[in-house]
Formats: sequence, C-alpha cells, structure tokens
Amino acid sequence: MFDPADFPEPVMVSVNGVQLEVFEAGQQNAGNPIVLCHGWPEHAFSWRYQMPALVAAGYHVIVPNQRGYGNSSRPAEVTDYDIEHLSGDLVALLDHYGYEDAVFVGHDWGAIVVWGLTLLHPDRVSKVINLSVPYLDRGEKPWVEFIEDALGSDFYYVHFNRHPGVADAVFDENVHRFLRNMYRKNEPPREPQPGMALINLAREETPRGEPLMSERELAVFVSAFETSGFTGGINWYRNADRNWHLLADVEPIIRQPALMIYGDRDVVPKSDKLAEFVPDVEVVNLDCGHWIQQEKPEETTRAILGWLEKQAGLNG
Repeated sequence: MFDPADFPEPVMVSVNGVQLEVFEAGQQNAGNPIVLCHGWPEHAFSWRYQMPALVAAGYHVIVPNQRGYGNSSRPAEVTDYDIEHLSGDLVALLDHYGYEDAVFVGHDWGAIVVWGLTLLHPDRVSKVINLSVPYLDRGEKPWVEFIEDALGSDFYYVHFNRHPGVADAVFDENVHRFLRNMYRKNEPPREPQPGMALINLAREETPRGEPLMSERELAVFVSAFETSGFTGGINWYRNADRNWHLLADVEPIIRQPALMIYGDRDVVPKSDKLAEFVPDVEVVNLDCGHWIQQEKPEETTRAILGWLEKQAGLNG
C-alpha cells in the first residue's frame, strides 16, 4: 500500500478563470511533460503509483485535480464543466508551464476529457494514453438519450441528468460509505437490482469484494470529497449532451499515437470501433476491474512506460 505522506504537496495554479490544485514531480525533467487526468469519483491521488516511475523515466509529471475536485475551483454553473472548459483548463496548464504539447493520460472521465482535448486542441497533445473508457463516436443521438435507450432511465449516467441534485445529496451524506463501497476489487457478480445502482451502493452497509486500498489511502479521497462535495464532478456528466453538440463539427479522427488500456473485468465496455477513429492505437488488456491504475499499479506502469519507450524508439 502507498503512504499518502509520500505524495507531492500541491500548488494552486490559476488557469482559464479557475484555480487548479496541481501535484507535480520531476521538475528536474522540464521539457518532457506528461499530464495525468483522473476520473470520477477520483482525485489526483489515484495516480500515486505511476508518478515515481514516470519521474524515474525522465518525465515532468503534472497531475491536476480538475475543476470540481479537491481544492480546485468548483464553479456553480453546470455548463462551466463542458468539454470546452475542461480541455481549456488543460491547455492553460500547458501554457502555465511553458509547454507546446505533452503526453496526456486519462482514466474514466479523465479519458473522455483527453479524447475531447485531442479533438479540440490536436496541436497540444503529442501522445494519448487512456484507461477504461475508449473513444466514444458521436453516433446519431445525443449521448444521454442513446444511453437511456440502451440502459434505461435508472442508469446513473441518465439519472444524473434527469434528476439533478438527487444522487449528489445521497453521496454527500454518505461520503465514506459510498467511496468505501465503490473502491473494491474482485467483486462477485450480482443480480440487477431495482432503483439507481449508485444510490443503492452509497447506502449499502456491507461492501462487496475486497478493498482496493488501505484505510489511509481511502481517507485521502474521503477527505477531499468531504471538502468538495460531489456536485462538481457529477456536473461533468450533465454536459454529456452539450459535449455531443460541441463536437459536432470537429474532425473526429485521433491522429496521435495512442495506447488504450482496458480492464477485462471492467463494467465499461470495450469498443469495436476504436481503430476506426484512433487508427494509430495499441491495445493492452489487464486482468482487473475499473480502477485499473490502482488495482494493477505495476502492470499499468509497465504498459505505459513500455509503450512510451517504443514510441521514442520509433521517433528516435
């Protein structure tokens, strides 16, 4: 397990009209930036295992708590969490450090942001590494409507949009229990239950499977969400359809070299169209669930570093 005391101290950085809490390491490797983007309901701390190895490999590692998370700004307007704002924060972060471009790594919603950033600001992204969530093509219907048709109105993605504030309040009342129950591995399969699964999860007395992390590690996440609440992060979901519209006229192909890391037991489905939209992609599958870089830290780090070395060799 990781000792939270070993994680870097944050700095507050003003970008794009907000302040971001940024954890960085390897400043001695200036000129070789890699930016790690967390998902929901996560925190920069989710990259704790990858940071030291990336520093040792010669990278300047930059890990923001993105808007809505930790001590970063939490704007009140829902639309302040759309893909233009989220990708704009990352572009402004590069500007702050004086970088033209960087390698971007995303997990879960962080992956969605990195895909969107690469479409909107292709010149600022040198390489893409994403975990769990593959490239989502736009399709015929806005994403929330598409998901509702496929998975029903109780599915959390839809519920967050159709019932604003309801889930947030339940999570805020049960921060420790919700995160303890969420961050598990090797969970036995369960029969579908009625109602909204994540609200049920936040209220469940007994967690399933095995804990993903120590109580000290979990306490970092719990403390952060006790401060920030969950609404900022959930507002990312509430922009799914807005993002669908914002990306309507954008060239949909990702031209950069890309690495896609899936967990074979992840609930997020793999994409059978990935290579269509990301032609220069390599795929790695790890035997784990959704929390890939925390559940399989060494394997994830090895996959990332091996791929980056290979890319350097191709360009060398």
